[in-house]
Amino acid sequence: MYNLVLMAARPSDWTHERFIDWWRGDHAELTRTLPGLRSWRHTEIDTALEPRSEGWDGVSILGFDTADDLRKALDSPEWAAAVAQVGDMKGRRIAVMGGEKDMLAG
Repeated sequence: MYNLVLMAARPSDWTHERFIDWWRGDHAELTRTLPGLRSWRHTEIDTALEPRSEGWDGVSILGFDTADDLRKALDSPEWAAAVAQVGDMKGRRIAVMGGEKDMLAG
């Protein structure tokens, strides 16, 4: 599995609840149509382990079979629509990509 991992933080004028409702509602409707998307997990962050980890609302992990499949999704009109929907909402994100390895599997 090749993943796109996103850390997301709401705009300063939104509540955490408003952001999660939008992220798992309207925004999810666009995201779930990405071509080649094989898995998708959301984690709603409710507690930071330490002060340096504060300020994030959620983590999204989108899984694809290969890096090429992810690149095709990022070049798609579906991705463009999801990015356009975010527009100038002024939240923050960290976006990284990489290969997944199951560390518990034999």
